[in-house]
Amino acid sequence: MTAADPDARWLALLMHAAFFLLLGASLTRFLMRHPGEDRTPWIIALSVVLATLYLVGPVLGSRPTPRRLTWLGILVVVWMVLVVLAPSFAWCAVPLFYTGLRILPPRAALALVALLTAFVVAAQLRLATGFDPNLVLAPPAVAAVATAVFVHMRRQAVRQRELAARQRELIDDLLRTRRELAATERREGTLAERQRLSMEIHDSLAQGLSSQQMLLQAADRTWENDPAAARRHVRTATGIAERNLAEARRFVHDLAPADLAEGGGLEAALHALAARETAQTQGAVAVRCHVEGTAHTPLPDRVQSALLRIAQGALANVREHADATAAGLTLTHLDDRVVLDIADNGRGFSPSAPEPRPAGGVRGHGLPAMRARVRQLGGTLTIESAPGEGTVLSAVVPLTPVPPPAPPPVPRNVPQNLPEESA
Repeated sequence: MTAADPDARWLALLMHAAFFLLLGASLTRFLMRHPGEDRTPWIIALSVVLATLYLVGPVLGSRPTPRRLTWLGILVVVWMVLVVLAPSFAWCAVPLFYTGLRILPPRAALALVALLTAFVVAAQLRLATGFDPNLVLAPPAVAAVATAVFVHMRRQAVRQRELAARQRELIDDLLRTRRELAATERREGTLAERQRLSMEIHDSLAQGLSSQQMLLQAADRTWENDPAAARRHVRTATGIAERNLAEARRFVHDLAPADLAEGGGLEAALHALAARETAQTQGAVAVRCHVEGTAHTPLPDRVQSALLRIAQGALANVREHADATAAGLTLTHLDDRVVLDIADNGRGFSPSAPEPRPAGGVRGHGLPAMRARVRQLGGTLTIESAPGEGTVLSAVVPLTPVPPPAPPPVPRNVPQNLPEESA
């Protein structure tokens, strides 16, 4: 037990008070029954010395240091001398039990308790006129009870300290785990944000730059033979550049698609996208937009942004790879979900076919980015296509809160084959 333990502190105060009370009572009893004897000055002097030694004890601490052990030995010897001179001082042994048990190791403390108990029994028998079994049995019983109580309290104190230490360790582990979890969540959030930014760039700026490149190449090829067509290509590329500039500014501002930032919601943005795609291809691919049903509540911004990006990516694939002459955007509002279908009459492909690596190098995210966007919203992306029969890409997003699964990392610059991107 330590001084910091309230029970130990109160027990120590109780034992100190008991010691001085028993010492005073024993001295008073001796003076009342043996007044004027020659040993009286010695009894008084030894009582003062014993009280003084006992007062010095707390100053020395409770650890079994050599100085502390020397003090305990002197205290016990002075008490024994007092008991020899006046057996009534034997009752001071109970506080001494506590002192020995508190300072000494267990075996040494038990040996001291046995020695003091034997001394008390001998002193009591000296006072008795005849043999009394109570005088022989009572002191060992008192010593046993006092020792058992003290040992139990000390073990309880040790258990409490161990429990407190274990609780501190658990708290430290919990705090460390929370810090590690927070760091992991920050890393995952950073990776998810990087993935989202890469998809935003791919579906906006990269698609526009690809269209500009195609138009400028077409203008270069027709510059000598058909200057008017070349100028039309350049003007169209200029319009795309203006649109990309608006996308870039909006991207820097709040990463929202420029079409949505202009107001009108997803429907207006899809109509504007269809008209722009038709103009960019100079009518080679006629894109129409159709909306079925009415949204009961405004779609969340992240749903509108994701569906618009999917439409942009799908139409870019149609324009570049499908060899289609017509495409359609269909937005369907249902009670519990919203569905976006992108269909074309191009050459189609086999969705189950393996993905060959393109000869021209890498191109972007394509369909994996679309799947990742839908998966983050808890929806599904399906593709229906066959060679020569066109392609229908369908994105279904639930409107009820559905916890999306953790998105797998989408590697940058993943090679995409041309058939799969012809959506």
